[in-house]
Amino acid sequence: MKRVEVQAGAATDVGLVRQANEDSYLVAPPVFVVADGMGGHDAGDVASRIVVEELGRLAEEGYDAARGAEAIAEVLVAAQLRIREYDAGQHAAGIATSGAGTTAVVALLVEEDPGADGSGQARWLLANIGDSRIYRFNAGVLDQVSVDHSLVQELVDAGQLTAEQAVDHPERNVITRALGGTVLAEADYFLLPLGSAERLLLCSDGVSGMIDDATIAEVLGRCGDPRDAADQLVAAALDAGGRDNATAVVVDVVGLGEDTPYDSHAQRVSLEQKLGALP
Repeated sequence: MKRVEVQAGAATDVGLVRQANEDSYLVAPPVFVVADGMGGHDAGDVASRIVVEELGRLAEEGYDAARGAEAIAEVLVAAQLRIREYDAGQHAAGIATSGAGTTAVVALLVEEDPGADGSGQARWLLANIGDSRIYRFNAGVLDQVSVDHSLVQELVDAGQLTAEQAVDHPERNVITRALGGTVLAEADYFLLPLGSAERLLLCSDGVSGMIDDATIAEVLGRCGDPRDAADQLVAAALDAGGRDNATAVVVDVVGLGEDTPYDSHAQRVSLEQKLGALP
């Protein structure tokens, strides 16, 4: 697989209403994650942190780039089991909780159509569970790639609500899939050529639920540095009311190198040099 050079930025904030930040994120090329926890004090941040820790293993230990979907699915099962164990431990200790849970959106570099020499074309493999979102920004145009796993999205799909009505619907925060609980929710997967997604945004609904797509597109188009873009998106969500934890991860593909095994440590060092963190 061609070595893919990326630059990324991330920002998160507790918001103006919540007491704790239950969002977690991961920026560990070639793996990027945003998870939005739920379940009240402690439970939500534990669940989202578990997802980030488990997906972080893909960056640390490596994975078969031709089996990206299977790698993500296996990790999500491991995260689900850990969240169940956490809940069981809480109940055994006599701590009454509504159960820990979390959404998850993932961007992973994978390989498709390997040739006879074993090399193939790099692609973005995107996965989502819940109502956190993945957008792509290409040639000035913003597209939502993921599909919300939420009650209002089902109503929109069924023609019972318009997209405009869904924005202010009283049950807009009710999600239909999440990690946690007794049933393992399956992720949806999307495969994108790198050229069709020069910039990716992964965000919790504390961003997408507070600012509209036009504002998101304006920020992504104005901020050349992904770090600035992530900061500005979270700031815009706070300016709009900050009713929830807000997290944004922005990823840019900036180049392709020669065919070589993916070295996540070298990739991070290269990125830090580009961004001026190292001499």
